[in-house]
Amino acid sequence: MRLLDETARERQPGKMTRSFGFPPVARKDARVLILGSLPGQASLAARQYYAQPQNSFWKLMGRLFGAGPEEPYEERLQRLVDARVALWDVCASAKRPGSLDQRIDKSSIIPNDFRILFETHPEIGAIFFNGATAERLFLALARPTLPDVLSGIAMKRLPSTSPAHAAASFAQKLEAWREVAMAVTPGIAAEAHPPVGNTRP
Repeated sequence: MRLLDETARERQPGKMTRSFGFPPVARKDARVLILGSLPGQASLAARQYYAQPQNSFWKLMGRLFGAGPEEPYEERLQRLVDARVALWDVCASAKRPGSLDQRIDKSSIIPNDFRILFETHPEIGAIFFNGATAERLFLALARPTLPDVLSGIAMKRLPSTSPAHAAASFAQKLEAWREVAMAVTPGIAAEAHPPVGNTRP
């Protein structure tokens, strides 16, 4: 498992400066990859994935994998990798004032090297996008360079865990995010719930 290092940084918050993402958190036998777009200011400052207190990501991970916000951060990461869940973002770096996905300067994006990730984690069989921006950026910037690698990998967008995505309630997000747990252990639904449909929130 790779934990976060000191490469994440953002200078002069609020201005159009370049933000740098985190390395992947993944074990060699990871089955599922959760992709965000680019860490926001709270995450960059804390050097933690999804550190914004109102972001529901860790609350969802607590319900699905016992990796809730009440646990120390390193323990949360460990529980995810033990469940064979990997975390990363589409952008290695990009310019963005603030934290909103829609403010990412598309022309400034440097995507992460997904070919190396998939080559070193060959059991990944599903990618779940945390929101529409992560999906859109991956399909535009990464998928065209990986037609051979992605041919056997399922992909699905899930409702964003960001507090800016208020259209879905926590209960609705949880129902959709159960598919992550089901993809890790096919045929076994998290908390004994059936799989959700292929709706695109």
